[in-house]
Order: sequence, then structure tokens, then C-alpha cells
Amino acid sequence: MIRLPKFTRRSAMLSLMLSALAAPALVPASPVAAQAARSSDLASVSTAVRGITTLSGDFTQTDRNGQVQNGKLLWKQPGKIRFDYGAGDLLIVADGSSLYMIDYQVAQVQRWPIRNSPLGALLDPKRDITRYGKIVDTGDPRVVSVEVRDPQHPEYGVITLIFTRKAGVPGGLSLYGWVALDAQGNRTNIRLSNLKYGAPIADSAFRWRDPRGTRGPR
Repeated sequence: MIRLPKFTRRSAMLSLMLSALAAPALVPASPVAAQAARSSDLASVSTAVRGITTLSGDFTQTDRNGQVQNGKLLWKQPGKIRFDYGAGDLLIVADGSSLYMIDYQVAQVQRWPIRNSPLGALLDPKRDITRYGKIVDTGDPRVVSVEVRDPQHPEYGVITLIFTRKAGVPGGLSLYGWVALDAQGNRTNIRLSNLKYGAPIADSAFRWRDPRGTRGPR
């Protein structure tokens, strides 16, 4: 069983910062209508994730200790993502098959398969959100939340994706952020902002310099 690595300086996995959104008074729906709405939202979430070709923007990360960090996000399907932290000493990159965490301050590199992390729900094209996802009631019709976990592989962790309804983006849902919980119980919150969909991103953006000095750029 592969367990997610833990860094000494930071929580190893990423996740999402939830913001409070005012919820209007709602009339309870019938069980049948509620189930239909959940099924429709789950299909929309799958469309939203699979419909992303590229995505760029800013992120704010809050780890389990309350430490807040900011940075830039680049995402290109299938399976590529890059989190550049503002200080420049930490980088998280997925190159289509593996997810790397590179700590330039201590010259340390961690690697594990994308599918073995909570981010697999976003990056692994074989992960079917409609099969592994469950809509979570937010109390606000403008916000859609889905919890994704593989019951056969609890070591993969859990990710809760948060979307806001927005016309003109895949599935009519804009990714607001997520909360990731790894197999060791480490929780990290990610909130996204200033998102841009569909802009060209070169594959070279997902290469990185190995800080250990034994290898060149990857």
C-alpha cells in the first residue's frame, strides 16, 4: 500500500479554503426531486472537470496548522498541474502520470502516482466522479459541493470539490476550490481566484529543476 509522504515543514497535500456564502431561505424539496437534483449536479460536476482543457489563476492554501500561503496555479488536462508558491522554495507539479512535491529549501523531492492522491479526482482521467462522488448539501443553490472517495482504496484520501454556478464555463460550474484529506488525516484547504479557462499553456510549464543536483531539469 502506498501512503502519501509527509513533509516536515508543511502539510504534504493540498486542499481548499471555504468561504461563508449567505444562503437564502429554501423550501425543502421532495425526496424524488432532491435525488434528481443531486444526480444532475453530479453529472454537471463531471462535465465541469472533464471539460477543462486549461485553467490558470491564483490560489490561497491553508494547512491543518492554519498556515496560509499564496501562489499561482496552472492546470492542463490530462493530468498536468503546477502550484507555484510565492516564496519560490516550494513547488508541486503533476506531469501527467506522477505528482511531485519539490522543496528547494531543503533539496527534497517526493513523488507518488496521481491516482494515489486526493488530486486524482481532478487529474486522473480514469477516475469517474459520477461513480465515486457524492453531492454534499451546501444550503445554497449557487454552490455545488461533491465529496470524492474510492471506498476500495481509502489510502487515496478524500477530496471535497466546491463549485459556483456560472454560465459560459464547462458544465455551468466554476471551480471555487477544494478540501483534501490524505490517508494520514492531514487536511489542506485551497481557494481559487482570478481563473482563466482555455488559455494556451505549454507542456514545458510542467517541467521542474531537480534541487538534489544529481539530475537536470525534468
